[in-house]
Formats: sequence, C-alpha cells, structure tokens
Amino acid sequence: MIEVVLASASPARLDVLRGAGIEPTVTVSGVDEEAVSAGTPRELALTLAVAKAEAVAESLESGLVIGCDSVLEFGGVAYGKPGSAEQAAARWREMAGGSGRLLTGHCVIDVAAGRRALDVGATAVRFGHPSDAELAAYVASGEPLAVAGGFTLDGLGGWFVDGVDGDPSNVLGLSLPLLRRLLGDLGFSVADLWR
Repeated sequence: MIEVVLASASPARLDVLRGAGIEPTVTVSGVDEEAVSAGTPRELALTLAVAKAEAVAESLESGLVIGCDSVLEFGGVAYGKPGSAEQAAARWREMAGGSGRLLTGHCVIDVAAGRRALDVGATAVRFGHPSDAELAAYVASGEPLAVAGGFTLDGLGGWFVDGVDGDPSNVLGLSLPLLRRLLGDLGFSVADLWR
C-alpha cells in the first residue's frame, strides 16, 4: 500500500480525501504563507502548493505527498485568510452580490521516483447578500478568519454562497478531478489508493 501524505492542516482537505476513500497521513508543512509572493493569484496558489509539498517530501523516502493552497481571486486580487475580524467583514461587504474564482494549487510528489505533477483548479463562486446581522454573526463565529477568501462552502459560510460554477471540491481546498489527473500523470490510479 502506498502511503499518501497530506501536507496541510486543513480539516476540509482531509475530509475531502477521507470521503473519497483515501486515508492520508497529515504532516503540516510549516511554510510561512505570508512570506511567499507571486505575480498573479494563480501563480501564488501554485507556488504555495509546491512549497508545502516540497517541505514535507524532503523528510521522506517514499510515498505520495499532496500539497495544496487556495486563494480567492476577486477583482484581480488574491485573497487568503483575513487577518482580522474587521478585515473579514470588510471583505464580505465587498464580495456581496459579486463573484470571484477560488484557485487551488495542487502539487503531488512521488517521493521515491523524484517526480511531481502540478496544476491549479479554478471554480467560480457567486456570493449572496448576508444581512448586517448575519455578517456580524458569521464573523463572530471565527470561521472566516481560518479560510482562504474568508468563506467556506461546507460550513457556516455556505449559507451566503449563491452558487458555484465548476468543481465544488476545489472550493473545499482539494479538487478530486484534478488530483485524479495528476496522480494518473505519475502513473497511479485512485482506485489503488482507496482504503
């Protein structure tokens, strides 16, 4: 059995993999996301995913390491996790009624072979109009402070997302269709990784 290592502390990514039949080991990369920059939101998501996968892979001799990172592209700007409750509320007031793209960088490293496959998943997200009271309660929950773009699809934030166009698992932080393709590029079938 091939060991799959998720280079992420994200409970949503872990849940996506578990729900899809893979029980990974979790090893947090320790990458300082704030210290990384890139020219475009897409490049930022991919650069962070590669950095996380590489940081974990360098301590292993075998296995498949999956590194991911998500950013919300809204108005051409990349948004990660809000830095404060005030920033989360301001961002939501800006996003209300608009749409953006949730970009998730993926990097899979076959440690033993020294090979990697990488790409970025993109899903359009249409935001609703939470009332002032709903927005205050959402921000007070703390949830938007812990996630890229300041929203979730599978948590309290899902109440305020009117829809998505594209892969919903990508919005959760890990695109199953994209990951399947990347694994295939490295010569692995997802069915061989199911528990």
